[in-house]
Amino acid sequence: STFSVKHCFRGKKNGRLGSMQKYIQEYEARTGRMCKPPLQSSRRKNIEFEPLSTTALILEDRPSNLPAKSIEEALRHRQEYDEMVAEAKKREIKEAHKRKKIMKERFKQEENIASAMVIWINEILPNWEGMRSTRRVRELWWQGLPPSVRGKVWSLAVGNELNITPELYEIFLSRAKERWKSFSETSSENDIEDAGASAADREASLELIKLDISRTFPSLYIFQKGGPYHDLLHSVLGAYTCYRPDVGYVQGMSFIAAVLILNLEEADAFIAFANLLNKPCQLAFFRVDHSMMLKYFAAFEVFFEENLPKLFLHFKSYNLTPDIYLIDWIFTLYSKSLPLDLACRVWDVFCRDGEEFLFRTGLGILRLYEDILLQMDFIHIAQFLTKLPEDITSEKLFSCIAAIQMQNSNKKWAQVFASLMKDNKEGDKNHSPALKS
Repeated sequence: STFSVKHCFRGKKNGRLGSMQKYIQEYEARTGRMCKPPLQSSRRKNIEFEPLSTTALILEDRPSNLPAKSIEEALRHRQEYDEMVAEAKKREIKEAHKRKKIMKERFKQEENIASAMVIWINEILPNWEGMRSTRRVRELWWQGLPPSVRGKVWSLAVGNELNITPELYEIFLSRAKERWKSFSETSSENDIEDAGASAADREASLELIKLDISRTFPSLYIFQKGGPYHDLLHSVLGAYTCYRPDVGYVQGMSFIAAVLILNLEEADAFIAFANLLNKPCQLAFFRVDHSMMLKYFAAFEVFFEENLPKLFLHFKSYNLTPDIYLIDWIFTLYSKSLPLDLACRVWDVFCRDGEEFLFRTGLGILRLYEDILLQMDFIHIAQFLTKLPEDITSEKLFSCIAAIQMQNSNKKWAQVFASLMKDNKEGDKNHSPALKS
């Protein structure tokens, strides 16, 4: 690491300089060779980096009770010291350039976001239906939505097929609060278990929510008990379990609701949440519809083999199936697996392209780390994909996602998935190993 080299060479006694000059004169007289070490005075005038006191010790004379340094040793120490200072200066300059580059990129990014925000607010949003599918808007969308319009665009893209109103949200929230009150009054574990045992009364999963809220983005602290968004997250999830008792609460939902809460007002977050979980892919996973989940895994494997044949065979050799890593990614829409800002960018394009992009993102992650994964065995692959590196960047990931071709034998994702559905209905399960399991 770079060390600061300030205020440590002060107060050197002139006697030490005179002693050094004496050594040099004796050395020249004995060897007949001239030594021209840099003059201390002129060096001090130009020096930008001063040594730390510990580093400068190599220039010190030895204590009087020890033999004095030879002239060769003194000169060697001087050279070593100068090299240390030069190296420190090089590192400092390198770090300064790096900081400057980062600031320049950040400034450019902020300019692009500000410019895009103006376009979204003034041109796209007022003409949403007419512009949303244009090439220009799709390209702008791919680059990531400005945070100020992200929530609005997500809401419009997800839609409200369920026709949920803010008033309806309040009704189900009131019901959830009544249930909480009932639970707290009875506080009987048996009552909760009996209520949860009935398929018609999945609202009992309200109690499970409390356990998961504190685990939602723990590093942010805003969703933990006492945090500003704890009660809000509790309300949205509680209202949903009363709105859809057939689904209830499933682990992973808290992350999706939390991301929406960070970008939308309470009622709008609930509306988007309910509609998002009503999409075929999310409904299949959150209702734990094994048959449908296997079809999604099978479709994923078709494009996995198409895009990354080497890694596909490596996974196959270990019998490492997509459910081992995909379930967690799909359940939380990558909000638990990726850094939050990167997850939001994945959400941007997911709202544009639908479920296909979730699986394309999964293939992008595998492509990004292909070389590393090829060197790993089953256990290490599973561990790696469960906890992805924290230094993953949007530029690298989206570059890999862009390289993934979602086309197999001229069939796109929807066509491949439809074909698998048809094959399953006909009882022919020979197209994918995943469907046989």
